[in-house]
Order: sequence, then C-alpha cells, then structure tokens
Amino acid sequence: MAFNWKTFWTRAFTALIFVAVMMGGLLYNEWSFFLLIAVIHFGCWWEYLKLVEQIYKVPFHPYIKFGFCLTGFHMLLFFCNRLQVQGYNIVNSFSLPFLIAGLVLLAAGIFKQRVHLKATGVAAFGLIYISLSWGLLLQLRYSTAIPIMKDTAQSASGFFIPVLLIVAIWINDTCAYLVGSMIGKTPFSKISPKKTLEGTIGGMLLCVAAITFILQYWFQWPVLLGIAVIAAIAGTAGDLLESKIKRMAGVKDSGHIMPGHGGFLDRFDSLLVAIPFVWVFLLL
Repeated sequence: MAFNWKTFWTRAFTALIFVAVMMGGLLYNEWSFFLLIAVIHFGCWWEYLKLVEQIYKVPFHPYIKFGFCLTGFHMLLFFCNRLQVQGYNIVNSFSLPFLIAGLVLLAAGIFKQRVHLKATGVAAFGLIYISLSWGLLLQLRYSTAIPIMKDTAQSASGFFIPVLLIVAIWINDTCAYLVGSMIGKTPFSKISPKKTLEGTIGGMLLCVAAITFILQYWFQWPVLLGIAVIAAIAGTAGDLLESKIKRMAGVKDSGHIMPGHGGFLDRFDSLLVAIPFVWVFLLL
C-alpha cells in the first residue's frame, strides 16, 4: 500500500485538534472527564443506531433512538459514585429519572412503530457495546483501589488508567498505519482490506515496546505490559468489529465529524472493545 502524504497530513491535522480536546477532557478534572465521555457516548449511540438502520433497511422511530440513548446514559451514571452536584450524589439523584425517561420513550416508540425484532435486538446490544464500556472506563477513572504507579503515595490513583489505555490505542493504530503504509503487502483480513499483516504485527510490537519500556520508570511494568497487550489485541479486534458493521451497512465511515478519521465509532472502535478487558485485568 503506497504512502499517501495528503491523507497523512489531513489525519495529522485533525488528530492534533482531537488530541487537544481529548487531553483537556481527560486531564482537567473528574467533571471534564465525565462530560467528555458523555458526549462521546451519545455520539457513538447515534452513529450505531444509524448503522443498524442501514443494515436492516428499517428506520427507527425517534422515540426509540432517544430511548436507547437515555437508557444507556443511565448505565453511564451508575458508574459515577464519586460525582456530586451540590452535595447530591448523581447516581442516587439522577440515574433513575434517565432510566424511566428512556424506558418510557422506548415503549412509546414501539407503540407508534411496527417493531423489527432483529434490528431492535441488535440496537439493544449497544447497551453492552457502548454504554457498559464507557461506564467501566468511568469506574476505572474514579477508582482509588488499583495500584498502578511505583510511587506508593500515588500508586492507587485511577487518574492515569484511561490516559495509558488511550495512548496505547493511539500508538498501536498509528504505528500499524505507518508500518503498513511503508512495508505492508499481506492482507490481514477480508473485513478490512487496507489492513495488512505487517502493519498489524508492527503496530502491536511497537505499542508494547513503547508503553512498557518508556513508562516503566513511573508505572509498574506488569500493569503497563497488560494494558499494552490488551490495547494491541483487543483494540485490533474492536477495529475489525466496527469494520464488519460498516461493511454490512454499506458505508465507509460511521460518521463525518473528524476529516480523515470518520465519526465517533471510527475513532473509538478499538477502545470500546479494549475497555472491558482492561477492567477485568486491573480489578480481577
């Protein structure tokens, strides 16, 4: 696959803006992190429902779409025990109203529209694929019981876990793209024709090497190794899963919010699948 400089610079410029927004949300405070994840959560849901509509050629009633989004947001709030608004815990105070609103909208949408059972069932899978994954990332971020740093005074801080995982995903994707563009010849999967075996293996190896060896002075190396390996393997699986969904829907990108990168699902497909595995690795 020949290296395309125009595509590279378009992706690079968009990536710089994207990284700035992501880093601001990730690092500023707990609320900025929550708001960032909430926006991404709704963006992923809207694109996912559009893809399901295109796969089954069945438009969902707007009530059904909003119902799934609000029900999923209820799941998101369930993992935010540390967040409070003027002394009120948002889980106890706000999660139930979102659940009720979501279920009422779903019921109203089903009543107004003839339901395509298979399409609705696949849409409901988004509660696990999207909402549960982002909820688990919130739980990891707000955790104070996971030792990851060498400094014992800060060893249990969950602040760095999402950053480490996202950086590992970015390194794997970027290195796979660069290695595949330069030396890639062997197709990796029919699902994603542009993905090469050389690029995939190169991205995985460089991801594990970069995360483990560069950051081992600040973080415990078994944690770094586990996160890097999961990011490389599960992240690649997540990319292939979303490529399969897009192929079934007959579209190139899930959305067009980021030139050169596609939509929310295009950007976070790897992360959505990697998060549950990292959660299991770190907590169990």
